[in-house]
Amino acid sequence: MDNKIRILRAKHKFTQQKLAELLGVSRQTVHMIEQNKYNPSLDLAFRLSGLFNESIENLFIHHKTTVVPPHHVRSYR
Repeated sequence: MDNKIRILRAKHKFTQQKLAELLGVSRQTVHMIEQNKYNPSLDLAFRLSGLFNESIENLFIHHKTTVVPPHHVRSYR
C-alpha cells in the first residue's frame, strides 16, 4: 500500500524523529511506513490522519487485489 506520509512530513517540516515522537513510535517505524515496507495499525493510521488533518483514504493508496470468489472459499464450521 502506497502512502503520502513522506510528502506530508516534509510539508510540515517534521524530521522522521520528530514525527516518531509525536506518534509514540520509533524513527525506524516511520521510515518503514514511508518506504512502504510496513503497513501501520489502524490505531497508528488514525493518529497519522489526525496529526496531518487528512483522511485515511487520502494518506494511504490501496491497490486493488484479486479477490477469491466465495464459492472457492472453504468453510471450517
